[in-house]
Amino acid sequence: MRRLKKILIFSFLLFIVGCGGGGADASQGTSSGDMVSTAPLPIDGDINREEYDIIHENIFKNVATSPLSTFSVDVDTASYSNIRRYINVNNQLPPKDAVRTEEMLNYFNYKYREPNSTMPFAINKRVGSTFWNSNTKIIHIGLQTKKVDFSELPASNLVFLIDVSGSMSSRNKLPLLKRSIKLLVEQLREKDRVSIVVYAGSSGLILDKVKGSEKEKIIQALDKLRAGGATAGGEGIKLAYKVAMESYIEDGNNRVILATDGDFNVGQTSERELEELIEKNRDSGVYLTVLGFGMGNYKDNKVETLADKGNGNYAYIDNILEAKKVLVKQIGGTLYTVAKDVKIQVEFNPLNVSAYRLIGYENRKLENEDFTNDNKDAGEVGMGHSVTVLYEIKPANNQDTNDSLRYQDAIYTDLKNELATLKIRYKEPNSDTSKEITNIIKVDDNGIEKEDFNFAQSVAGFSMILRDSKFKADLTLDKLIDLADKSKGDDVDGYREEFVNLMRKSKNLE
Repeated sequence: MRRLKKILIFSFLLFIVGCGGGGADASQGTSSGDMVSTAPLPIDGDINREEYDIIHENIFKNVATSPLSTFSVDVDTASYSNIRRYINVNNQLPPKDAVRTEEMLNYFNYKYREPNSTMPFAINKRVGSTFWNSNTKIIHIGLQTKKVDFSELPASNLVFLIDVSGSMSSRNKLPLLKRSIKLLVEQLREKDRVSIVVYAGSSGLILDKVKGSEKEKIIQALDKLRAGGATAGGEGIKLAYKVAMESYIEDGNNRVILATDGDFNVGQTSERELEELIEKNRDSGVYLTVLGFGMGNYKDNKVETLADKGNGNYAYIDNILEAKKVLVKQIGGTLYTVAKDVKIQVEFNPLNVSAYRLIGYENRKLENEDFTNDNKDAGEVGMGHSVTVLYEIKPANNQDTNDSLRYQDAIYTDLKNELATLKIRYKEPNSDTSKEITNIIKVDDNGIEKEDFNFAQSVAGFSMILRDSKFKADLTLDKLIDLADKSKGDDVDGYREEFVNLMRKSKNLE
């Protein structure tokens, strides 16, 4: 009897351990101090060892005590395609910390006005009602860079750094990776140069400074790649930057393209060591693009860090259509940087705004003094890229304040139509000195089309539901599906329709 009781207790404990990671809450760490969350969900019978940095959602801040909001821009789109993979392939809702609102917003194209001056981007704005809260308003900011023909851009020196370790053997990793890079190879020109570095237990150079027109030679090198061995990622990164510097093109586009699942388990493995390695090469003029692949052991936290620290961008490739989007349709933004260390600072007018919250960009926040610090690293924006920013604001009660900033010192009657002052600092790709743009956000700004304004809110709303945001009020998927469906616009590529269908499918998963 005693033995039977022990067996029952042991079986119960195993059941509890087995069930403890289920559902959309599985990503959360055991305490608020955890820096990395894992997603212990079963995928195809295997244990899911994916890792994501923990995100603490932005809250409302009082304008009287915190009138400034400062952050680094982000044009990455990886989170959205990763969420799509969870829902469409895994038939699961994603872990909360896999959901980065800004990357969902920036995945989609909007009809933003392009720059018509020497500035790298145009500023688009709209102010309107909040879909999920009748007591607040939304400030929608859209930055748009100029779209150009890839054939007109300067020569590229591309070094593909390809992970061929054992963890890359599944069909949605190395096989998909090779098909994806072949799409990019088809776009290359004679003046471009391509090198390929691979890494597993050790790293090696398998193709050196081949002309972009020698496509068959590049494709043959890709076809020979096989997965096997451990992952000496640090050594591969060192070699890739060395090769890039040896074939450096003055006034050209010099870039390492890292394709991996991020599972670095041999050599320099800690996130901090990898950060330091990338930072050492950041000022060399060689930029970094990271392409993430795979599932089950995907290390989002590591590959995102590499892209952020390496003056680069980050995309997650879940299927060949996403590869075409990133490496063909948006090749200019993926490969060519038009502004680096781009920072945004917004000063809110207490006459009209009592509180605000930045929706997303949690891991991009900066100290206010970092805005004018040219040594502080920030985000990069590529050719044809757009940046979408949403603030939710609470109307003011005309309370007095003693702060000594623009709106506190000025005569209120002169500024009654202003909600905030927007400042943007950036550096040109080959410069170490920042330039600054100032723009006023007014109460009646409507420079963004209503369809885009509503669609962006549907994307932000879906993010809030996936993250179980405390600000989502009575928001439901049915309401968001209706809003997004009515806001698709032209939708030439079908991305908005796909988003609507993604929300429909997630309803069943709820």
